[in-house]
Amino acid sequence: MDHRQRRGGNALNTMVKVTYIEPGGREHAIDATPDRNLMEVALNNSIPGIDGDCGGTCACATCHVYVDEACADRIPAPSETEDAMLDFVIGRSPLSRLSCQIRTTADLDGLIIRLPFAQR
Repeated sequence: MDHRQRRGGNALNTMVKVTYIEPGGREHAIDATPDRNLMEVALNNSIPGIDGDCGGTCACATCHVYVDEACADRIPAPSETEDAMLDFVIGRSPLSRLSCQIRTTADLDGLIIRLPFAQR
């Protein structure tokens, strides 16, 4: 069995590779379980720089990330609620997203996420 696959019930589920990059350049390549949000994946793998104070309810902006430009077209546009919360982040850019609002799917395999210098 490929190292990026796991057994789940009778089905074989393919893991989703996500790379988080800290502001200083340190990379964390994670094989994530499908259908998890990127904040949850980061917290479960002790990725520094994502706080997730609201627990993933899109009620804060402490899971702000930058989606790598090469991957941005693979992620659905932010909802109105997410867009409003992004107004509170430090250093908002067109690539800014809340990691709690992005779910791991097979389409996102190889996703690169850059972490901001600070959360608020």
